Amino acid sequence: MSLRREIAEQIATEGPITVERYMGLALSHPKHGYYRSRDPFGLEGDFITAPEISQMFGELIGLWAVDCWARMGEPERLVLVELGPGRGTLMADALRAARLVPRFLEAARIHLVETSEILRARQSETVGRANTTHGPISWHESFAQTPEGPLILIANEFFDALPIRQYLLDTQGWRERLIGLDDEGSLSFGLSGETVAELRLAAPQGSVLEIGSAGMALSREIAARLAAFGGAALIIDYGHTQQGFGDTLQAVRRHQFVDPLEAPGETDLTAHVDFTSLGNAAMKEGALRHGPVAQRQFLRELGIEARAGSLKQKASEAQAASIDSALVRLIGDAPGAMGTLFKAMALSSPTLTGLAGFGSLTEPEPL
Repeated sequence: MSLRREIAEQIATEGPITVERYMGLALSHPKHGYYRSRDPFGLEGDFITAPEISQMFGELIGLWAVDCWARMGEPERLVLVELGPGRGTLMADALRAARLVPRFLEAARIHLVETSEILRARQSETVGRANTTHGPISWHESFAQTPEGPLILIANEFFDALPIRQYLLDTQGWRERLIGLDDEGSLSFGLSGETVAELRLAAPQGSVLEIGSAGMALSREIAARLAAFGGAALIIDYGHTQQGFGDTLQAVRRHQFVDPLEAPGETDLTAHVDFTSLGNAAMKEGALRHGPVAQRQFLRELGIEARAGSLKQKASEAQAASIDSALVRLIGDAPGAMGTLFKAMALSSPTLTGLAGFGSLTEPEPL
């Protein structure tokens, strides 16, 4: 039975489901979930992430992690976590760059949070080749399963895939957006028959409000760990730095946008990350927030342009052109580039200030 049919039968039996529930099933269903059943990355997949565009991205994040570890006082044991490691490219590039500081590699223990057996196998191969100086790689179903201790966490394009709830304002008030069945039995969007009394936000009629409870809960969980044991977490994703209204739910298949309800389990479903809510949630648990800043600013402050120049010195003409193209895609602001659409934000323990890439953008209070 396809996931679409399974969802339709569930709706027919139990009634419409929330967008949050739909996203959870489409992405994480034990058998048919999108991330459970495929390797979606690269040209032959559905989308390309920054680590797959250029080695420079992962290398700079590796050096960022080394710098954080030094600011932490170089603890002898470090829990190095990546959420949603994809093919393992980012971690492999980060470890290669970190060889400049062997003591960091001796301290770090790698923990990858990944639910896909297909991707775990790919990560084992990719990260395993780079993991030459310390203990075995550990995999976990969730962040909660990772061990306690001084922490450096990386989450690149992870929070955008966490389920959200949506609410629409009509003449009756705010009503939750649901997914049900139309007269032909196809999945379709609708609204709850009841308004949400707790929502009293003023907005134009037709406005859509998105609330990422799963993301905020994870942010609080990470922040509590940082406050208790020290360390930092780096979150890079596409999203907005100011809270507002809008429908950002989208589906991608083979590098093209498609209907989010068209083929659950076969398309990537995401929503823009609300960095303000993530940061505020973390600060309530005692963590500091750094940024958010545009990915362009973050990578420039880490020295991506100098790194590109260094790589080009030993490159052929074709390779140099490829490096230039990757640089433009990572820090450019033209359509299709990631420089301003993507943001970087860090969370840290209360005493860890002035993190690389964020200038003096450390905030002690919620936005």
